[in-house]
Amino acid sequence: MRVEVEELGLVLDTAFLHLGPSPGVAHALDAMSALEAGAIANPDEGRQVGHYWLRLGEDAPEPVREPIRALHAQIETLAKDWPFSFLLVIGIGGSALGPQLVLDALGGRARFLDNTDPVGAARVLAELELEHTGVLVISKSGGTKETRNSMLLAKAAYASAGLVFAQHAIAVTGQGSALFQLAEGWRARVPMWDWVGGRTSLHSAVGLLPMALLGLDWRGFLEGARIMDARTREVGENPALVLAHAWWSAQDGGPRAMVMLPYCDRLVLLSKYLQQLVMESLGKRREDGERVGLTVYGNKGSTDQHAYVQQLRDGPDDFFASFVAVLSDAEAGPLGELEVEPGVRAGDYLLGFLLGTRKALHDAGKRSLTLELDQVDAPSLGGLIALYERAVGFYATWLGVNAYHQPGVEAGKKAASEMLGLQARILAGEPDQGPDAALIRRRLALTGR
Repeated sequence: MRVEVEELGLVLDTAFLHLGPSPGVAHALDAMSALEAGAIANPDEGRQVGHYWLRLGEDAPEPVREPIRALHAQIETLAKDWPFSFLLVIGIGGSALGPQLVLDALGGRARFLDNTDPVGAARVLAELELEHTGVLVISKSGGTKETRNSMLLAKAAYASAGLVFAQHAIAVTGQGSALFQLAEGWRARVPMWDWVGGRTSLHSAVGLLPMALLGLDWRGFLEGARIMDARTREVGENPALVLAHAWWSAQDGGPRAMVMLPYCDRLVLLSKYLQQLVMESLGKRREDGERVGLTVYGNKGSTDQHAYVQQLRDGPDDFFASFVAVLSDAEAGPLGELEVEPGVRAGDYLLGFLLGTRKALHDAGKRSLTLELDQVDAPSLGGLIALYERAVGFYATWLGVNAYHQPGVEAGKKAASEMLGLQARILAGEPDQGPDAALIRRRLALTGR
């Protein structure tokens, strides 16, 4: 089956993956319609999930229409007055993975602090000309520890360079958050709303502002998502339903992971981005106690042919492949037209490797689907992300899980706080034992405490 979104130059081909019986299209569309109409989608926090409203423009629900309009105006103003040639983005999870994908794919000059690793932060900061680098600090709650820690490290680096951090920094955060208060006197404070979840925030200030500051086509990015949303609200020729149906059909006979194989360097971070979008949304325990999800891994082609494609072909049947083909080499300029053999260009080899690997997997009885893109630009990338967002929503309905909360993540944060409490007791001289205490004691000894 081939489904085309002509306006975006995107085609979904499931010819190498048999689509089984439909798991319930009407139910999935009804659930998506309720979400877009404002139903409470995250009962843990009593929140709506309104990331689809972000690309509706004047057709967004009345209560959010003016805030979205004001955000876009603020983005334009900040981009017009932006004096820096480079960007440092500080965030984690959805505040980093999405911007990393988009800026890398579209050519933005940016680096990221997305952890609380001081060695990693020192390496990144040492590479930057801080005088010419602006900073985005992104945290909706304003209390994310990794982001706070990285911000403090960056602030110290700016101070050591004789620079005033506040003159370089913009905060993207919730109204009244700890970061909102801390950022008084910064270049700007840009809003995040509680109805936009982290992993679906790319069409908010989280993704649009860094794109705008770096001169990228953020309005085209929005328009691409709007086009995809419109195509995925109906039964017929619905690419998101077809994609979710393909994922569902791929599980026939046992659980299978999704291996992302984009044959395009600019999409090397797609699998990393989708790991959060897909696995944090779908990896849940249902009310009946069954554990469900969809594992995602991958890198890029044809690099993977020299790594784990050997196992994909001859190893266990525990995956399905998602190939991504980008057909135009126009961005390469004259290098794209260079013949490496008579009548053969480098890009011809790239597509040949994709087709060859797909055939080799098919001949070995392995399943795959293919996304074809004419090119990677802002509209096609915005549409691609919207495609996966909506496919995840449909698939979650069929799995019987809530795609818009993440209790496992919150459990991990709570456990980390408990470990810091254990460290405090050790520093106070209490004789705590066990493997956690042993590891903490070893680190304390190595860091001279």
